[in-house]
Amino acid sequence: MQIRSAELIGALSRALDITEGQPQGHCHRVCWLGMKLGEGINLSREELSDLYYALLLKDLGCSSNAARICQLYLADDLNFKSDFKKIDGSLSQALRFVLSHTGLEKGMAERFRAIVNILRNGGEISRELIEARCHRGADIARQMGFSNRVADAIQNLDEHWDGSGKPEGLRRRDIPVASQIALMAQVADMFHTAGGRAAATREVLGRSGTWFDTDLIDVFTNLAEWDEFWDPLTAPDLSTQILALEPQEHIRLADDDYLDRVAKGFAMVVDSKGSFTSGHSNRVAVYADMIAEKLGLDVTHRRRLSRAALLHDIGKLGISNGILDKPAKLTDDEFATIKTHPILSANILRSIPALADMVEVAEGHHERLDGAGYPHGLRGDEIAMDVRIVSVADVFDALTADRPYRKAMSVADALALMQKDVGASFDARCFDALSVALKDMQQQAA
Repeated sequence: MQIRSAELIGALSRALDITEGQPQGHCHRVCWLGMKLGEGINLSREELSDLYYALLLKDLGCSSNAARICQLYLADDLNFKSDFKKIDGSLSQALRFVLSHTGLEKGMAERFRAIVNILRNGGEISRELIEARCHRGADIARQMGFSNRVADAIQNLDEHWDGSGKPEGLRRRDIPVASQIALMAQVADMFHTAGGRAAATREVLGRSGTWFDTDLIDVFTNLAEWDEFWDPLTAPDLSTQILALEPQEHIRLADDDYLDRVAKGFAMVVDSKGSFTSGHSNRVAVYADMIAEKLGLDVTHRRRLSRAALLHDIGKLGISNGILDKPAKLTDDEFATIKTHPILSANILRSIPALADMVEVAEGHHERLDGAGYPHGLRGDEIAMDVRIVSVADVFDALTADRPYRKAMSVADALALMQKDVGASFDARCFDALSVALKDMQQQAA
């Protein structure tokens, strides 16, 4: 089955929307607006092709500062990010934002200490958070095989025309034009979604000469007069229209190597979200492949399974780090929220035909053979072998890695604990295959 890279990236961009707390379709809408701006300033077809992917992937590094936001602001990172993008950078708005978003569910003393710290070190904190996101996003884009022009556009998304942006304080022509376009399209979409075209136009024009080049503002002003610029943002076929925007002479097809790179790239996005999940998805893919090899699965099957393992937790991008990194027992409501992540994962992957075989793994990796798992309480033969493999790999890695509420277990202790649940939680063949594979690995390393 052939699939266009644009279709794959466009679908996965929905995961970036939820990580940034944005309404569904945000990256698609930004892509529409940004491509029209790019055409309006007569970018070349090659430049438009790079702009296209930069717009869809502008938030590729967005998960990397989530844990730090929760730590500093004592806040839900999803709501925080959504609201933070709407302030214009003025001191009065920044002060109101800090006071209205910091530690609302904490005691007064803890909240006061957090607010004082932010007010004293606000500039450095802001630079730190933006730098983490921008540089991480650029690194992932390069790992996925995109050009330096795409990576640079992502890295400099928050730079402002007058030098007041972050993280480097770049000015004027030192800022990639794709970054200026992406930031303008982002502002336009957020305020259009919240208040319509008049609000969007007002906010963009209000940043003329500060955030944005006045020449680009002129192009936006002309486009903003036309219904054709705004109406597609609310059209039910926007995804189809976005596909048509990719310059036809630069269409890219996604082969198996490309699918592997994209899966690894988005696994990096997922694992960047939590301070205790670094490398988790990649390790689960490795353990799953070790199990699959011992079970005699063929190379093609193992390759598909590895991709599924890499993306099994993509729905966690929609869960606040206040829950994911909580060092104490979760409340019933918090655990109910955690249990939604397999559904979120499945919904993201289900929209991509080339990734359809991953849906079952993503949705089912927390099911148990005895029916006590989630989200559907499947039992026995209702749980496919691929799901059983990833389930064993997932739990083993979770036990042998540090978590907010405990230190990592040794391999021997983790296997001994899992052994008690073989037949209830875990498939015996998968558990035995992992045990043998780990033993072989240890012998080879000796």
